[in-house]
Formats: sequence, C-alpha cells, structure tokens
Amino acid sequence: MKKFLLIIATLIIIVSSIDLNAQVLSESAKRKVTVGVDVFADIWIYKNEEPYIPEGFRIRTINQGATVFVMYNLALGESLNSFSIGLAIRSHNLYSNSVITDIKADTIKYERIPDNIDYRKSKINPVYIDLPIEFKFRTEKGFKVGIGLKAGYLIDSKEKYKGNRPGDNQNVKTKTKDIYQMEKFVFGATFRIGYKWVSAFASYQFTKIFRQGRGPEMYPVSVGITITPF
Repeated sequence: MKKFLLIIATLIIIVSSIDLNAQVLSESAKRKVTVGVDVFADIWIYKNEEPYIPEGFRIRTINQGATVFVMYNLALGESLNSFSIGLAIRSHNLYSNSVITDIKADTIKYERIPDNIDYRKSKINPVYIDLPIEFKFRTEKGFKVGIGLKAGYLIDSKEKYKGNRPGDNQNVKTKTKDIYQMEKFVFGATFRIGYKWVSAFASYQFTKIFRQGRGPEMYPVSVGITITPF
C-alpha cells in the first residue's frame, strides 16, 4: 500500500505540473487532460476446484479497490465526443477465510482457516500499471458515457494475514511479497455513465489473476464510482 500511495503522489505531482497554467488555458485546452479516481468493490469470480480451493472457501462480500488515472483526450471532429489514452495505477484486494499454504510453491493452494482461530484479515493484493483507452460520448448538458479497454502489467503483489496463527494460536501480523504465480499481463474492459464530474463505473477483467495451472481460476468484476475533479 505504501508503494501504491507513493505512485499516486507521483502522478499527482506530474498532473499538477501539467496544470500549473490552468487559469490561463482555454476551456478546450483544459478538456485535453482528465485526471480521476475509480473507487470500487470487487466481485470475485472463481472456479471452486481442487486442489487449489478447499471446501468451505468463502470470499468477503466487500473487497475494496481503487484506480488513479490520467487520460489525454483527442476530440472527434467538432463534437464533444473524444478518444482517450492514458496511464493508470490499479489496486485490488481479495479477502477470504483461507490462507495460501506456501506462497513460494509452484502452485497456489488455499487452506481454510479453522473456525476456532480468531483473525482479522487474510487477503491478497495485486497492483497493476494500466494502459487504458476509452471512447467518450458527451452531451452539452453534461451527461457522458465511456466505453474502453485496458492492458495491465503486474507491478506488485502480496499476501497479508493478521490474527492468530493456525498451529500455535500465536497472534501474528505477516506480509509476504511477490506472488510469482500471478499473470504478469492482464486485459479488461471498462464502462462508465455519469453526469459532469461523477460517474458509475464497471470493469470486467478477461484474464485470470493466476497463470494457467499455477493457481485457482479467479478474476475480478469491479463496480463503483469514478470521480474526475478536472
């Protein structure tokens, strides 16, 4: 998360430097750059299969995530519509009632946390850098629709556990980085519909998060809101 926040801060600095002369820019010039954030919850789709997923495996209902993005907008003719290309940092969380037995093994296998073990969280956290493209359709009254695609590259991944440890029941807080069984390149589609600076947002990731044969078949469907203050 610290790395994610550092990257966000870097993007803000870059965007701020671009926007230093915003007060003297024309409205058409301001429309060329869009900066925003997606705040979403993930619905994780997965295949309940052995030996990767144990019986009784459950994923938490709310799995929060966020994306920070910068888009450069190219007007389509004289209309308000545009084609956009940009850069984004995206972070997902998958909370479950299980832990990975050996994160450095050839394959990822989950083991359910016993019911008598007290724990606060058990999650994995992949972070991607994305190259998104989007077609934006706008009206003069401020309504807008966006349809896009994105290609992502995995830049960080970790497993976190906080609670009593199965076996000796000792209270621990662990973080293990670099889940190398994850796919490096992922692809997905996005959709937004909104009014002025706020939109409803949805994203579907075509690519499973783990490589074929190296872990369970899992991928996120994200639903949330997009805020574009400028």
